[in-house]
Amino acid sequence: MKILIVGAAGMIGRKLVERLAKDGVIGGVKITHADLVDIVEPAAPQGAPFATTTAAVDIAASYVAPKLIAGEPDAIFLLASIVSGEAESDFEKGYAINLDGTRGIFEAIRQRHLRTNGQYRPRVLFTSSIAVFGAPFPSVIDDEYFSTPLTSYGTQKAISELLLSDFSRRGFFDGVGIRLPTICVRPGKPNLAASGFFSNIIREPLAGQHAVLPVSEDVRHWHASPRSAVGFLIHAASLDTSRLGPRRNLTMPGVSVTVGEQIEALRKVAGEAAVSRIRREPNETIARIVAGWPSNFNAKRALGLGFNVEASFEDIIRNHIEEEHGGRIG
Repeated sequence: MKILIVGAAGMIGRKLVERLAKDGVIGGVKITHADLVDIVEPAAPQGAPFATTTAAVDIAASYVAPKLIAGEPDAIFLLASIVSGEAESDFEKGYAINLDGTRGIFEAIRQRHLRTNGQYRPRVLFTSSIAVFGAPFPSVIDDEYFSTPLTSYGTQKAISELLLSDFSRRGFFDGVGIRLPTICVRPGKPNLAASGFFSNIIREPLAGQHAVLPVSEDVRHWHASPRSAVGFLIHAASLDTSRLGPRRNLTMPGVSVTVGEQIEALRKVAGEAAVSRIRREPNETIARIVAGWPSNFNAKRALGLGFNVEASFEDIIRNHIEEEHGGRIG
């Protein structure tokens, strides 16, 4: 099996590469080659049982997608996008990358499919977002709820979901859209995502640093760990898509907690000293953005298809400590 990971230098991309290098297979099928690309050149995994190539590319450039598809990868992980805050502040860049770049990959696959008389039909795994949903919300959003995004980022993801469904319906590729919860706790430095504080108030205190909380503690949100996000993608790569029918986009399971419950979970796992490093500094702009986000789902369909997530936010924190702190803090 040949795979292509677009966005391999990002947080989820790096962790996906690490997991695949460790496993060497997807759904029991041996990986023979991996093409890893991003806007900056990704690092090749150490000790991988398959050959890898790496490259820095800009998927917004029209000539890039046909080159990426020329090798006819069997599975394509399409992770590349700019985050919500940047997509909102830079309208043109958001649409160029999150929509036009995605459509360019889809179209390059379609053209390859046609040139091979339908023989080339890869599995495409697309990372979407719960930002495709917009307020007002019911207390729990089920699989039948309609998509009405209230941000440019959510709109770009929603349009891409529709394209994925249509290209799959026409048989050009076999696509699965994965609507990720907010990924928490994100390792590394803060990014431009409006949701970044959800990770910041856990990650920085665990590292002995102060963090800013810009919203009230009663804000509720939907989370999953980086480990779960990687698990979602790998499971989708080997899923029997005949079980999906025409509805190719799935809301992933997650953990719904308030910010106050996040902080209490941090207290239980790491103690009062960690919690004391959180500073309350209200930010009306962020609070207004967050107010338009969904907070709780019944991801019955994804759970029925075998997707799994942590049981609690404490488990999410412990996963972060295990992966980023060697299982120890302090």
